[in-house]
Amino acid sequence: MNGFEILDPRFAHYVLDNAPLEELATLGCTGLWNDVQERQSRGIVDFVHAHSATKICMQLGHAGRKGSTQLGWEEAEYPRADPQDNWPLYSASSIPYFEAVSAVPAELGHSAMERIKNDFVRAVRRAERAGFDMLELHCAHGYLFASFLSPLTNRRIDEYGGSIANRLRYPLDVFQAMRKAWPASKPMSVRISASDWTPGGITEDDVLATVRAFGEAGCDLVSTSSGQTVPEQKPDYGRMYQVQFAESIRNVARIKTMAVGAITEPAQINTIIACRRADLVALGRPHLVDPYFARHAAAWYGVKSQSTPVQYLPGMAQALREAERTRQKQMELQRKAKPRHGS
Repeated sequence: MNGFEILDPRFAHYVLDNAPLEELATLGCTGLWNDVQERQSRGIVDFVHAHSATKICMQLGHAGRKGSTQLGWEEAEYPRADPQDNWPLYSASSIPYFEAVSAVPAELGHSAMERIKNDFVRAVRRAERAGFDMLELHCAHGYLFASFLSPLTNRRIDEYGGSIANRLRYPLDVFQAMRKAWPASKPMSVRISASDWTPGGITEDDVLATVRAFGEAGCDLVSTSSGQTVPEQKPDYGRMYQVQFAESIRNVARIKTMAVGAITEPAQINTIIACRRADLVALGRPHLVDPYFARHAAAWYGVKSQSTPVQYLPGMAQALREAERTRQKQMELQRKAKPRHGS
């Protein structure tokens, strides 16, 4: 995406080919707005495709009022330490993320809305040229498009505020433009926050209306997250705590869903899919500490159909053997521990 012009020379050292800083949450975020990034993305995708049968998805988003913040492992979501290093922000309404701490975003006007939509369409075309297999529009977690969807962050009195039909108007417009630019043969998903975990936030009826509208516009899958819209949220954390939202959308709105959030074990994944609570499960944090989570799970369940790079074949064969021995030992212990009749 591109189209952001830096007018203040203090920001010049951050600019690479007119980088749209307004769209970034942090300077650690990646992007897809110039030829260099497109070529590098193509290299990653080609490597994945050459060495596995894995599909790879590009997620596109705009930081909105949560932009110009510190890196995730610093003081996350707080403005950068030096005020001179921060950049202008946009949102659905002029409401800062942290009152009296975060910068006040400008309410997005019609010309900027059109420009940003065109930025996303250009990024979609770059993603297609780079060879990505799937595309996702990020409309969750209080970022720009989520700020339109939630009544907590959308106080507009024009055609983009008020009813859910109005609040989803701009995100839907951007999605439709992206879907038109993305090949019909490739899937496209939307990530949403199905709850703001705050009184007065988005409702279940709002969510169902939103996902149905995206479905009619060609959305193939809803990545169902929640929260991060406002800092005063009070999530009900727990094991698989967001699966309830994926289940509701899947079985009420009849749209395929991807469940996320506090899902940490292969058995949980199998249960979610087998009970038809979601169609896919996505893991983030478990993979950060165990990049081979999926291979360990495949070994445990004796799955041999998963594609494996030739360099990994000896290791996978050993993992399958060891998992089989461990399962046999567990079954033997369970048999010994089983109460005898009449005892």
